[in-house]
Amino acid sequence: MASPSDTTNKLGGRRGRLTMRQRIVRRLVMVVPMALLAVVAARMGWLDQAADQITFRHANWFDDTALVEHFRTVVTHNGMTDLPGRCVLFIVNGNDPPDATRFDVMAKHSGSCPGAKDPALKNTLPKLFTLRVDRVDQTVQTDWGSPGTFHPLPR
Repeated sequence: MASPSDTTNKLGGRRGRLTMRQRIVRRLVMVVPMALLAVVAARMGWLDQAADQITFRHANWFDDTALVEHFRTVVTHNGMTDLPGRCVLFIVNGNDPPDATRFDVMAKHSGSCPGAKDPALKNTLPKLFTLRVDRVDQTVQTDWGSPGTFHPLPR
């Protein structure tokens, strides 16, 4: 018959103490892939999209700030512009009625945005396209790709 000290190292028993090196390796095996996943998720825009889906509510259609942040995520992640979100500006026409508010989408060329080093583009705001928002019906149309002719916003 085996003594209790013989069974402690088998599958059901206690394990021996871990060395400092083993502890470090175990932590690195967990932390490094998780950190890489977080970086990839941030670079791909998955975190922005997830935050937008969680935070944007139907009541936000009458809040310009929330609507602009939602559109910034939509516009940069569905291929309507190659610019990063920090380089896309929205100008809201405050004189429009609630059922036809217009947002002019502009490209910023200053600071760390693309084109900031080019003297011809420096500190300019060229217009990319317009969004026409019906806040009551919660619909959006854009003239992206066809200036002056509005069609539904691509998803």
